[in-house]
Amino acid sequence: MDVLVILVSYLVGAIPFSYVVGKCFGRVDVRAKGSGNVGATNVFRTAGLKCGLLAAVLDVAKGIFPAWLGMTVGGTSLACICGVAAVIGHCWPVFLRFKGGKGVATSCGVLLYLVPKVAAILVAIFVVTVILFRIVSVGSLTAAAANPIAIALIYRSWVLVVTGLVLTLIVIYKHRENIERLRRGEEPRLSGNSSGG
Repeated sequence: MDVLVILVSYLVGAIPFSYVVGKCFGRVDVRAKGSGNVGATNVFRTAGLKCGLLAAVLDVAKGIFPAWLGMTVGGTSLACICGVAAVIGHCWPVFLRFKGGKGVATSCGVLLYLVPKVAAILVAIFVVTVILFRIVSVGSLTAAAANPIAIALIYRSWVLVVTGLVLTLIVIYKHRENIERLRRGEEPRLSGNSSGG
C-alpha cells in the first residue's frame, strides 16, 4: 500500500501543469520559450501574470496533496516520503521525458502542509531576497538554504529536518546552471529573462 501511495505521489508531482497552462492558456511551449524551464516562473515570463499564477498554484497544490495523502495513509514519515516523491516527479516527470522544473513551488506545497510556520518564513525570505536582488534564482536558493535550518529550530523533528534537507538538495541541484551564471555574474535580473523558477 505504501509503495502504491508513493508511486501515486510521484505521478501527481509529474503532472506538468506549467507546460499544460502555457499550452492551453498562453499558447506557448515553455520548453521552447524564455528559460526553457518547465516551471511557474517561466510561464509568468512567457505567458503572462495570470497564467504564471495559475501554474504556481497548481504546482504548489501537487506538493500539498501527496503530503496529505501520505499523512492520511501512514502518518508523518510516509507524508514526508510522498512529498519528496512529488518533488522528484515535478523535477523529473515521466510525462516529459524526465525534463521538468526546479522544484521550488512543489517543495513549497509540501512544506505548507508539513511545516506551515517554516513555509511562511521561507516565502518571506524569498520575496524579500527577490525584491533586493531582482533575481528569482537567488530568492529560491536563499529560501532553500534556510529551509532545513528553520525546520530544525522550529519543529525539532529529525524526520522533518531530513525531508527539508532532501528538498533543499534537489532545488540546489536543479539550480546548478543558475549558480554557475551567478558565479560568473551573468544571471539576468527579474526584468530580463532569468531562469530561476
